[in-house]
Amino acid sequence: MKLNLLSCDAQKPDRRGIARCIAEVSTNVDGLLANEFTDILLEGDMVEIEIDGKTTSSAFRALRKLGIDYEIVE
Repeated sequence: MKLNLLSCDAQKPDRRGIARCIAEVSTNVDGLLANEFTDILLEGDMVEIEIDGKTTSSAFRALRKLGIDYEIVE
């Protein structure tokens, strides 16, 4: 399933937590790429990631907890 990460509306975004979350829920994203995606997201640009179908509910919960707005593409 593909997701577009649209923005982060947390008052004090947790960069390390966001990067760790992206690396854990995404397929084919390592820590370095997750850090780059985090920087892009916090600058206000959209990031597209792909998640495994088995972990969608926990991924959605983790993204909401970090204040990340997302939309489902597929």
